Amino acid sequence: MEKLPFRVLFFRLYDRKIADGTITFSQTGIKKNDFTRLCTEPDFVLDRETVERLCTVMRLTEEESRALMESAGYGEALES
Repeated sequence: MEKLPFRVLFFRLYDRKIADGTITFSQTGIKKNDFTRLCTEPDFVLDRETVERLCTVMRLTEEESRALMESAGYGEALES
């Protein structure tokens, strides 16, 4: 996958998963304030635990999960 800023990659994946019915907003566990910050603050990144949970909840592939974690600055989480 190409290297994208966290919010761009997140919304690309999130929008696809919402559209195809894989998830609902409430299933993501994202706090509404954090979601608002994602929408309005270009450099905002969710905390590591939330990003890891999103990878599972959104049923991301290994490649998608790695790209999302790396874009958030947490790439080492998937190294093991």
